[in-house]
Amino acid sequence: MVRVLGISGSPRKGNSQFLLEEALGAARAVSPGKVECTSYSLRGKKFAPCVSCFRCGDQGGECVLKDDFQELRDLWVAADVVIYSVPVYHMGVPGQLKCFLDRLGNSLFGRYRNLFPAGVDTLPKLLKVVGAIAQGVHLSSGQEHTLTDLICHALILQCIPVTGDMWQSYIGAGGWTSNDIARDALARQAEAGEADAAALVKAARDVGRRATEIALVLQEGGRLLKDTLRADPAYLPFLERLGCADPTTAGGGSGAEPGTGQGTD
Repeated sequence: MVRVLGISGSPRKGNSQFLLEEALGAARAVSPGKVECTSYSLRGKKFAPCVSCFRCGDQGGECVLKDDFQELRDLWVAADVVIYSVPVYHMGVPGQLKCFLDRLGNSLFGRYRNLFPAGVDTLPKLLKVVGAIAQGVHLSSGQEHTLTDLICHALILQCIPVTGDMWQSYIGAGGWTSNDIARDALARQAEAGEADAAALVKAARDVGRRATEIALVLQEGGRLLKDTLRADPAYLPFLERLGCADPTTAGGGSGAEPGTGQGTD
């Protein structure tokens, strides 16, 4: 089973959610019955900024700030694929999502630190597949900057960024609402057959499909090479997701067990 987590990084329900659902629909269609999708919206959620207390390093990755971070972190940890769909804010991701990403990075260092010798500050090879979708009101208003931010986030956390298909998608799905601020702008434009909206919808679908396909490839490869990968603790979280970890080491250093979350279909 491939677990796909779709995150709408917008504080409102609109164009980002629309594109995310297009991506998740394409992900489900890759292998019906073998793909489980969860859709999570930041709308109405609270994410405080990281205060750099580093307490998570001594508490198995648990953050001292209690808000909606814990719910989304558990969903993120359990996922094989993470697809971000975000609006462009100041040529970057919205603040709520940035707060989550900042805290996630520190939390994961604490969560997995016991996998490695004392004094070794690193992260395991999480090998989640990450796809990125960004849309803005204006043309060339920061979409590629925003996609690059999310790609860098994936690389920092030892994940694998995946794009869609050219020509519509170079580094992710990026587009604009043709100066329309309405929440349903892209849905209306796509239904009307407007070229820019149609290209963006196709790119979003391609991101969802390709990310899920690569996750299936990784799963098959991980199972085939499980004996080799077991020799390196950096692959333990990946093997645990596959159910292939050595039973004598499974669970070591992985912190709290991930929760089930809501919205799974």
